[in-house]
Amino acid sequence: MSAKQITAGVSARHVHISREHLDILFGEGYELTVMKDLSQPGQFASNEKVDIVSEKGTFKGVRILGPERKQTQVEVSLSDAMKLGLKAPVRDSGDVQNSPGVTIVGPKGSVQLNQGVIVAMRHIHMTPTDAAEFGVSDKEIVQVRCGGERGLLFDNVLIRVNDAFALEMHLDTDEANAAMCKTGDTMELIKK
Repeated sequence: MSAKQITAGVSARHVHISREHLDILFGEGYELTVMKDLSQPGQFASNEKVDIVSEKGTFKGVRILGPERKQTQVEVSLSDAMKLGLKAPVRDSGDVQNSPGVTIVGPKGSVQLNQGVIVAMRHIHMTPTDAAEFGVSDKEIVQVRCGGERGLLFDNVLIRVNDAFALEMHLDTDEANAAMCKTGDTMELIKK
């Protein structure tokens, strides 16, 4: 078994938005504005926020991450899904088939999603060079150890390889809280 260091990135609930839905929620031709750049090149947290509404609950002021995507997707933690009364599946980002829907409310209108709410599968972004150094490949499943007072071994961590990525493990707030880790903490990728 071999281990290599990787940085953690903790992801709170957020929305990825399509052009069509951005027009409905904020007005025709509206453009997202950058609040801050994220660790992945070209990705940013926008100033724009929306409300996520289900039959059982509401989250107000959920941030939209840019740039625009082909389809709208709402990423929540398992705790968030429970508060919304939804059985959101754990999936790779973009895989929203047969997932629950919600209503997204913006300042100019609302959108009823028939599907699109997921709990993002924990994953590691890396370049092909990183993958070669770690001895892993795209879509491979590995383990990651987070040390510290409440250290955990995360199983079922998806490797995602792309030239545009920066090396970082993404996990949601539930997972980070359980392990008492935060963005910027060092973790160990373990290849069996």
